[in-house]
Amino acid sequence: MEYLNFELPIKDLMDQYQTCSLVGEESGVDVKLACSQIEDKITEKKKEIYGNLTPWQRVQLSRHPDRPYTLDFIKGIVDNDSFLELHGDRNFADDPAMIGGLATIDGQRVMIIGTQKGRTTKERQHRRFGMSNPEGYRKALRLMKLAEKFRIPVISLVDTPGAYPGLEAEERGQGEAIARNIFEMTMLKTPIFVYVIGEGASGGALGIGVGNKVYMLENTWYTVIAPESCSSILWRNWDHKEDAANALKLTPQDALREKFIDGIIPEPLGGAHYEPQVAFDNLKTSILQNIKAFSAFSGRELETQRQDKFIAMGQFKG
Repeated sequence: MEYLNFELPIKDLMDQYQTCSLVGEESGVDVKLACSQIEDKITEKKKEIYGNLTPWQRVQLSRHPDRPYTLDFIKGIVDNDSFLELHGDRNFADDPAMIGGLATIDGQRVMIIGTQKGRTTKERQHRRFGMSNPEGYRKALRLMKLAEKFRIPVISLVDTPGAYPGLEAEERGQGEAIARNIFEMTMLKTPIFVYVIGEGASGGALGIGVGNKVYMLENTWYTVIAPESCSSILWRNWDHKEDAANALKLTPQDALREKFIDGIIPEPLGGAHYEPQVAFDNLKTSILQNIKAFSAFSGRELETQRQDKFIAMGQFKG
């Protein structure tokens, strides 16, 4: 387990617990009471730290190196390795930063799309840290259109620091690809359920983020720009990233208050990386509930509900 700076008090207690257990094993002395007391302290410290997270600390948790990524979530919610990945945009290439395919969840057919990061240095470079090229968004749209044809619900898992900003992405129409996806998703005649499972930044997230229902996991963020980028624009450096995180109102609680999302999916104490299966089960439960709730909607009703939902975000009182 890796620990972030604000988690170091927990690490110290965990080290004490491991030492206590080791002493008991090697000496044969009964140390259950001492170890139990340390466990209680660990739980108390976790509640203290994770119950009072700042927006910047929540951003850090969303990027935790041990946090489950899209493929981890897919494996955790689908039936018996039923996920069949589909490749290519049928125009230029296959984008490894954007994955998608067919699967079943408790027997229910779904089309799952999402942005995928990498664990190792080599994989991170291959997947460009979850930043998709235009062909990734075009692949996602192709799969969503395929789902619409067979009236299969679309599940979108968002975890990206943004769309890829490289020259080749701009040459192939990055802005157009994202705009096209947003436009087409508003009119898709099959249910779309969006879940921010990590980072949700800018157009990179919105390119697969228009849904009948939009949710965020408890330790994620969703806003127009990453705190570091905002800081570099306003202050010409990254030193004010914490101030930017506070100002951007990027936490799930902020988004729910402003009605940008429909709910918050709870995570285990400390984040999804502590008990991934709990996070998987919570996500799966929400997906199945939404599929059931929208199963009786006609294609036209789904389209209208989705459009009304996003149009309402632009309303304000002078």
